[in-house]
Amino acid sequence: MSKDSYLVGLIGSGIGPSLSPALHEREADRQGLRYLYRIIDIDALGVPPEAVGDLVRAARDLGFDGLNITHPCKRLVIEHLDALDPQAEALGAVNTVVFEDGRAVGHNTDVTGFAASFARGLPDVSLERVVQLGAGGAGAAVAHAMLTLGAGHVTVTDALPERAVALAAGLNRRFGDGRAAVATPDRLAALLADADADGIVHATPTGTAAHPGLPLPARLLHPGLWVAEVVYRPLETELLRTARAVGCATLDGGGMAVFQAADAFRLITGREPDAPRMLADIAELAGAAGVRN
Repeated sequence: MSKDSYLVGLIGSGIGPSLSPALHEREADRQGLRYLYRIIDIDALGVPPEAVGDLVRAARDLGFDGLNITHPCKRLVIEHLDALDPQAEALGAVNTVVFEDGRAVGHNTDVTGFAASFARGLPDVSLERVVQLGAGGAGAAVAHAMLTLGAGHVTVTDALPERAVALAAGLNRRFGDGRAAVATPDRLAALLADADADGIVHATPTGTAAHPGLPLPARLLHPGLWVAEVVYRPLETELLRTARAVGCATLDGGGMAVFQAADAFRLITGREPDAPRMLADIAELAGAAGVRN
């Protein structure tokens, strides 16, 4: 039976400024739903990321309908769930948990969210050779999305080499040998040379208010590259600003934030969200947040 009241939460670190509550609640209001979206910040609670299992169990016991999961808990939460959908299982990362008949079921809407945003924002760029910065939970999602969209080859680099190795191995198992490789950060200059890469996907926290700056030297950017960003607050990161200045086609992180939220909203409520309205919401919300900050 369709419900008209929902209790949802977001678990993660340093998530006080997240725009997810407003995105979900605005869309619910337009659909005539009572929808309370609560922040569950492990920093504010003073608990480690490994406490995510306790928080999921508490949310289920307290009658939550679903949760979003973000950094640094997307992988850690898996062992505390009753089931995973195929996408989340393939990625080894969960960003949405739906409570169904007493069971906690994990999903990943980051993949579909990034794919929808990329197809909308950079529809005509070459995908033959993609360089990705970051191999964490978000990085796993966008790498799978890029190969799903038809990227020929993805080279992954990460500050933790073992994480990049694990992601590349998983990509090759799912999409075929030779579709992904690992590079150390000191090889970026060679990878991003004019003839050796079509574009960059950035999937680290660099560029957020907590981690300002560039994820790579500005001198490595040139007009032959496109640049896609995962960070959405601010919508214009230093990476995007620098890339635009040298003539790169760019994609901000707002689309991914919206489309993954829309997919999560659908999973939790069973109702169809209006993504165009939510895109307008995030532009307004991010702009207002920028003014406040």
